[in-house]
Amino acid sequence: MSFDTLGLSADLLRAVSEQGYTEPTPIQRQAIPVILSGKDVMAGAQTGTGKTAGFTLPLLQRLSENSGQNGRRPVRALVLTPTRELAAQVGASVETYGRHLALRSAVIFGGVKINPQIEKLRRGVDILVATPGRLLDHASQKTVDLSQIEILVLDEADRMLDMGFIHDIRKVLALLPKNGARQNLLFSATFSNEIKQLADRLLNTPELIEVARRNTTAELIDQLVHPVDKSRKREMLSHMIGSRNWRQVLVFTRTKHGANRLAQQLEKDGLRAAAIHGNKSQGARTRALAEFKSGDVRVLVATDIAARGLDIDQLPHVVNYELPNVPEDYVHRIGRTGRAGNEGEAISLVCVDELKLLSDIERLLKRKIPKEVIEGYEPDPSIRAEPIQRGGKSQGRPQGRQKTQSRKSKPSSARSTTARGNGNTKQKRAAAGETGSDSKPPRKRVRRHTGEAQASSQHRRSRSASVREKPALLGGNSSED
Repeated sequence: MSFDTLGLSADLLRAVSEQGYTEPTPIQRQAIPVILSGKDVMAGAQTGTGKTAGFTLPLLQRLSENSGQNGRRPVRALVLTPTRELAAQVGASVETYGRHLALRSAVIFGGVKINPQIEKLRRGVDILVATPGRLLDHASQKTVDLSQIEILVLDEADRMLDMGFIHDIRKVLALLPKNGARQNLLFSATFSNEIKQLADRLLNTPELIEVARRNTTAELIDQLVHPVDKSRKREMLSHMIGSRNWRQVLVFTRTKHGANRLAQQLEKDGLRAAAIHGNKSQGARTRALAEFKSGDVRVLVATDIAARGLDIDQLPHVVNYELPNVPEDYVHRIGRTGRAGNEGEAISLVCVDELKLLSDIERLLKRKIPKEVIEGYEPDPSIRAEPIQRGGKSQGRPQGRQKTQSRKSKPSSARSTTARGNGNTKQKRAAAGETGSDSKPPRKRVRRHTGEAQASSQHRRSRSASVREKPALLGGNSSED
């Protein structure tokens, strides 16, 4: 089957051909005709199988069939994404496939100045790609009107729920036309029960498209586990990259601090490396990714903020330097390789502390991942497992509440709970670019105390914490770790 058989216009077929694509992927073959018919869609496929084009192409065609707008125009299609990188990727696809159409598009996200975005919105756009927090900032300033949206797309919806965007999504939905007056498209790499519940509320008798079993990884990805002591992981990683002459490696850590430290250590080992995470400015993140794609940077060390939205052509190697706390994140991490029909290799360096995490991942995948001990790096069997320090952060699930010791300590305990639960959500939103203000260095989170009078320094810290407790709509900034 070719793209010619899907009912796309000549202008879109021309753009697809210019990109060198001749045959649609399974998700594209199934989704494009259904979306062109105007039905709501709930679609899932393995990451890297062309979901973005699966909704971008029919969206462009539906809007172009009755455009006829001149000058200022209303926003008619909205694509919501969880991260800046994914928003930029989707925006690039809209521009690429719509280059021969008289449609305008814009991408808005946090971490950058808002005024250029306001100016572009004032000139009028047909298609808006946005992260939820920055979109709500524009809505509060009345610089965007969503009352004439014809098509709504939730891209990577499961990740948006993991990052705590459900409340922001509800706020956005309240600004749109009534459900029956628009087409809704929900795309995701995985289908959790929470996603199905969201779909039940959002979609109208949707067409379910699922081209692969839930939470599966691409068949072209060769997965392997190397058991190793925690203290020797960095040494073994440098050895593997050097001895195997890997020229482009994406490495995942659990925390921002860990990503920075590992990148610095690899640099000392003579490997050009860069770190990318939520504390980096948008300019630094864009620069590091560009240098990695061009080959100037050999190793890109990332937190899970990069598990979605990084589209790197023919990326050969992904390394889990540390396993993720949430099994589903493993699927998205290794999905950065083995994309668009290319083969890829995903290696996990697993110490004794992470055996439970590995077991959770294998249970999710419903298969065992092959294990291979590298000579010279055999694990010491006498080392006992220690609890993994999560640093007040969960890569997708809030941690449990702390018990209060007394009435007097309740305010402090409640603040601690917020930092580990809802505050954790804000940390992820900040990492995704969901601060309303322009990018600023993050500040340490401190607990707010009430009751007895506090010292002046504690009072100042309390006021700072209070400011940061405000919703992301007001621009609170926080740390990902």
